[in-house]
Amino acid sequence: MTAPLLSTPARWQFWIDRGGTFTDVVARRPDGRLVAHKLLSDNPEHYPDAALQGIRDLLGVSADQPIPAERIAAVKMGTTVATNALLERKGDRTLLLITQGFRDALRIAYQNRPKLFARQIVLPELLYERVAEVRERVSAQGEVLAPFDADDARRSLETAWHAGIRAVAIVFLHGYRFPEHERLAAALAKQIGFTQISTSHEVSPLMKLVGRGDTTVVDATCHRSCAATSTGSPAN
Repeated sequence: MTAPLLSTPARWQFWIDRGGTFTDVVARRPDGRLVAHKLLSDNPEHYPDAALQGIRDLLGVSADQPIPAERIAAVKMGTTVATNALLERKGDRTLLLITQGFRDALRIAYQNRPKLFARQIVLPELLYERVAEVRERVSAQGEVLAPFDADDARRSLETAWHAGIRAVAIVFLHGYRFPEHERLAAALAKQIGFTQISTSHEVSPLMKLVGRGDTTVVDATCHRSCAATSTGSPAN
C-alpha cells in the first residue's frame, strides 16, 4: 500500500503590470478566485514601491510587517517604465567607452535603409551623450595587438565624470570573448565613482560589435529606470 501524497497548501499568485502612471495587480487567491487592484506607480507619501504595496494590500499586511513569503507561490511582473525612458530620452547621461578607431561604429551601425530611395536619411538620436576611444586592441583569436592604456582610459573617464556623467557603457572589440580589457576599464570607472558601469561581455556576450554595443548602452542608460521597477524579495 502506497503512502498518500501530501498536498501542498494553496498560496497566492500575483501578476503585476507597472506603467508610468498606474500599477495594476491581478492576483489569484488560495481559493482560486481572481482579484484586481490598482495603484499609482509613484506615491512616495504613502508607499515606497507600488508593486510591493499592491501585494501588501491584497494580503492585508501592514507597512510595518514583513510580507509573508510562505503565503506566496509566484510573483510575475512586467513594466513599460524602461521602454518609456528610452522613447522619451529620459535615461541617465551616458559615456560610451570603445576601442580606438570605432567611435562611430554604433552611429554607422548596419546602414539599414527602410526607405531605399529616400534622399534624406533621418538617423535616430543616440542614447549616449558622448563617446571616448581607448587605446587597446585584441584580435579575434585573443592576441593582444595593443595593450590596454589605463592612463588613456582614466583621462576619458575623469573628463566625463567632471562633466556630470555617472553611467558608462564599455564596449571593446572582441570583448565578448576576451573581456580582460573591459574588466580593467570597469575597475577604473569604479575607482573614479561611476554609479552605473555596463560592460558588453556581461550585458550581451555576442559576437557582433554593434548589437552588443547597442544593448550595453541601453543597459547603462536605463539601469536606474529598470532598478526603480524592481520589487526585490517578497519578504522585504
